Amino acid sequence: MEKNQTDLWFSFVRAHRLMIREVESRLAAAKLPAYAWYDVLWGLESGQNGTRRMHELADALAIERYNLTRLVDRLEQEGLVQRMRSPEDGRAAYATITKEGRALRKKMWKVYESAVAELFLSQFSTDEQSTVSAALDQVAAAARAQKTQTR
Repeated sequence: MEKNQTDLWFSFVRAHRLMIREVESRLAAAKLPAYAWYDVLWGLESGQNGTRRMHELADALAIERYNLTRLVDRLEQEGLVQRMRSPEDGRAAYATITKEGRALRKKMWKVYESAVAELFLSQFSTDEQSTVSAALDQVAAAARAQKTQTR
């Protein structure tokens, strides 16, 4: 890779890490749970009827299944999600966001959204936001396609 290409990659990684760190800091200051909780709650809430199969949730969030299982265990203990087995296929596990989970996700989003708007979105014009979004979606699609090819 050429220098400007590696600069782009490392700039992206650094910006992502710093943004997540700031979101985490703001959530903690508001006495709210960690960013990972928000991610799972959003992943469930955005699924059909607030439910997803565990492996689909892991894929949607780009998280390893064993890490997701431990996180969902904790969310379930807190009454934020419910897990169930498929009646048709006992191996398939589903998770559903609860009313309490939806309320917490909305509360967390207020803090999370302000950080994103202030520190990320404000750095781009509307056209730049569209361009960057499309480019990142293209990168994600390429990575997903690669994962599918290597299975």
